[in-house]
Amino acid sequence: NRRKKKGDNLLESPSIPNPFPELCCSPFASVLSASLLPKATSRKKQVIKVYSEDDTSRALEVPSDITARDVCQLLILKNHYVDDHSWTLFEQLTHTGLGRAIEDHELVMEVQSNWVMEEETKLYFRKNYAKYEFFKNPLSFFPDHMISFPSETNAALSHSGILQMFLSSSTYPEIHGYLHAKEQGKKSWKKMYFLLRRSGLYFSTKGTSKEPRHLQFFCEFSNSDMYMSLTGKKISGAPTNYGFCFKPNKSGGTRDLKQLCADDEQSRTCWMTAIRLLKYGMQLYQNYMQPYQGRSGCSPLNITPMRSISENSLVAMDFSGHRSRIIENPTEALSVAVEEGLAWRRRGCLRLNSHGSPIAMSNMGMSIHRSQSWFHHKISREEAQRLILQHGLVDGVFLVRDSQSNPKTFVLSLSHGLKIKHFQIVPLEDDGKLFYTLDDGHTRFTDLIQLVEFYQLNKGVLPCKLKHYCARIAL
Repeated sequence: NRRKKKGDNLLESPSIPNPFPELCCSPFASVLSASLLPKATSRKKQVIKVYSEDDTSRALEVPSDITARDVCQLLILKNHYVDDHSWTLFEQLTHTGLGRAIEDHELVMEVQSNWVMEEETKLYFRKNYAKYEFFKNPLSFFPDHMISFPSETNAALSHSGILQMFLSSSTYPEIHGYLHAKEQGKKSWKKMYFLLRRSGLYFSTKGTSKEPRHLQFFCEFSNSDMYMSLTGKKISGAPTNYGFCFKPNKSGGTRDLKQLCADDEQSRTCWMTAIRLLKYGMQLYQNYMQPYQGRSGCSPLNITPMRSISENSLVAMDFSGHRSRIIENPTEALSVAVEEGLAWRRRGCLRLNSHGSPIAMSNMGMSIHRSQSWFHHKISREEAQRLILQHGLVDGVFLVRDSQSNPKTFVLSLSHGLKIKHFQIVPLEDDGKLFYTLDDGHTRFTDLIQLVEFYQLNKGVLPCKLKHYCARIAL
């Protein structure tokens, strides 16, 4: 057995390159087979630097033809993370406040070749739960007032029918609505009526007219990339916080950006999702299906969305009898949770902190949550919203943070319906015991961990259950 030294690269080149990587059954193939292959036919390699949310970084020596998905797989293996198919490589332009999720099939070296010296650009490794969410629930991504289908199409399209239209090479639904556009070479913005068609993005020079003589070409997407504005109005002076733009490949800088902004998050999400589908088409669907290839029931456009690992990880159980059972009734689950929490306090047992040392019971209720991945100490409301936005506005993405307005309370920030909502967690003292509550004391918890675990199983007063937490991972 040959043992690799620290620092040796896990990726080695195959003797016969696979001409159809998108058809591979396992995303781990290029990584796990490395130690079995000879080094004689090694491909050209380069070093890339990848950052995490806490700004730690890691340098990786990788083949020059590596894809974004393979970089994520390599980092998942090196750091022993659970792969729930939501890990993503991001490109972030620091000076202009722009960022985008690099598509799984994109070549990382090609992405870096478009960087310019004047702009500080970084690669980030983080989760993006919204990456393929439109394949699971397309109706919520394309509101009726923004989408038009060809006249011969039946208005009542099915779930898979909408997807097939977006992925078809012959037809494409029309997306239309108002957007604010930054005028070229000026600081001013102008609100105009835009239309997205297969040939590109257009705006009307006369109100909402769709006549060809009133339509003016705005841009096409084959030679440009789409970015989301991460700083809202601060840098660009946009009229709203829902900006996005198109940056031509190998452009000279911000002067070549074509900047737009929508009036709300739902509108921006619709435009950006439709443009992704228009640009990449069936390739996006292949990216989405790749982790599930080889499994039964995964035929094209017959999608049965799998539950994520985080959804399956917590189940209310009753261990009071001779055999354990799952508690289905939310009321009973709440009763058991509170009883268990009180018994846990009475027992006076010790828990361990993040360094493995015991925490005294008297201090535990106030500090144990600090070791949890979902807790963010002393971050602002704006920073919380930015973190959730970068992780994807999928129902149930959340984090818990200290309240800035009241130092004794906490705030649960939660994504639901393409909006970020904030709920105050209030400490409550009763008979000399400290509890935490989201609903004025009706439901009480002995610490924040118990509160989060309960709302991962029951939505209670929240608009949805807690599903995916935002974590500052370290590389």
